[in-house]
Amino acid sequence: MSRVGKKSITLPDKVTVKVNGSSVQVEGPKGKLSWTLPEGITATVEGNQLSVDRAGESRQLRALHGTNRSLLNNMVIGVSEGFVKNLEIVGVGFRAAVKGNILDLNLGKSHPINQIIPEGLKVTVTENTKVTVEGIDKQVVGQFAAEVRAYYPPEPYKGKGVRFVGEVIRRKEGKSVGK
Repeated sequence: MSRVGKKSITLPDKVTVKVNGSSVQVEGPKGKLSWTLPEGITATVEGNQLSVDRAGESRQLRALHGTNRSLLNNMVIGVSEGFVKNLEIVGVGFRAAVKGNILDLNLGKSHPINQIIPEGLKVTVTENTKVTVEGIDKQVVGQFAAEVRAYYPPEPYKGKGVRFVGEVIRRKEGKSVGK
């Protein structure tokens, strides 16, 4: 049996939420984020609880209710703790470096790849092959990490490429010489 029409988020210390109509502003030690709720979804703050309510029981409103509750929860986590994605570069001569607001990637292509780092993200490179992406917006952190990975996804034969730390690459056997 599910609770009808209300989902709440417990707010950690040092996080403040302001609700102004359909606009929600979340502020914490790491920064500020804002979100506009769709029609039929409302948010209220009571003490250290942020409640997300829906106006009806239509299928679309139920879906939007859960999605917006999750987005607001990600905003609360982002401004209090932040989000981190770790990438590793595997391959002979493959390396990365940060130059100002540009991530410079050398991935065995005929040219270096220069990816502009979006505002609000902190990108660090250690050992020339370990890239850490940090920020308060989960979507921006994930999108940037996915774009960097897309330049050279890990290939299954030698395992070369850009991968997330801990990502399992199913390896394939190369050509076998028959009789």
